[in-house]
Amino acid sequence: MKDGLGSVQSVLLLGGTSEIGLAIARRLVAPRQASVVLAGRDQAALKTAADGLRDSGAGRVETIDFDALDTAGHQRVLDEAHRLIGDLDVVVVAFGLLGNQAMDEAEGGGAVALASVNYVGSVSVCLAAARRLRTQGHGTIVVLSSVAGERVRKANYIYGSSKAGLDGFAQGLGDALHGSGATVLIVRPGFVTTKMTAAMSPPPFSTTAETVAGATDKALREGREIVWVPGLLRWVMVVARHLPRPIFRRMKV
Repeated sequence: MKDGLGSVQSVLLLGGTSEIGLAIARRLVAPRQASVVLAGRDQAALKTAADGLRDSGAGRVETIDFDALDTAGHQRVLDEAHRLIGDLDVVVVAFGLLGNQAMDEAEGGGAVALASVNYVGSVSVCLAAARRLRTQGHGTIVVLSSVAGERVRKANYIYGSSKAGLDGFAQGLGDALHGSGATVLIVRPGFVTTKMTAAMSPPPFSTTAETVAGATDKALREGREIVWVPGLLRWVMVVARHLPRPIFRRMKV
């Protein structure tokens, strides 16, 4: 449970090697040397990430196995994290695939894998997290969505549609948890410059993992339900959402 000053004391990061997820964890753990569980598939990479968090001021840091596609094991992941560090103040859902649209359109298998990880896996583990937080009576699930899901563009409609589905699910989950003490924070960043996007040309309104982390930290402290990064994207998407489809279809976006 958060301390008397409202500082986070425990974090579960699902997607424990995610650059954005780790940036969020660093922001949350340092003030009170919070405990962290990093959950992912690559144990060697998780160990490196854990060492980095300790250097950044985290207290206890544990690593556990987590596979987005192993939906039958997701409740065990939440139970194990709770066993290791107690009640979970924040659960960050930070895993996902970006995909390669040209290849995924041509072959199909990549699109199915992307949808399975980004949507199905996220839905499954968010529900497991919600059950845990309901039992605790407190805690926040931080869902890393994307501006790509606000109005799905032809240039990345496979990825965008997976984020659109996740975003809608997270909104509904937040409403379902209302009054339980548990909450959901939806983070909608634009293009984030990370190793995963290093080969891509940053579009306007690009941001960084550290900026996303700072905005997430602030939103958690303010008790918000949705945060856009950068904030200006909220108003850009108000316009984009209402563009007539024939016009939007002709745009090179």
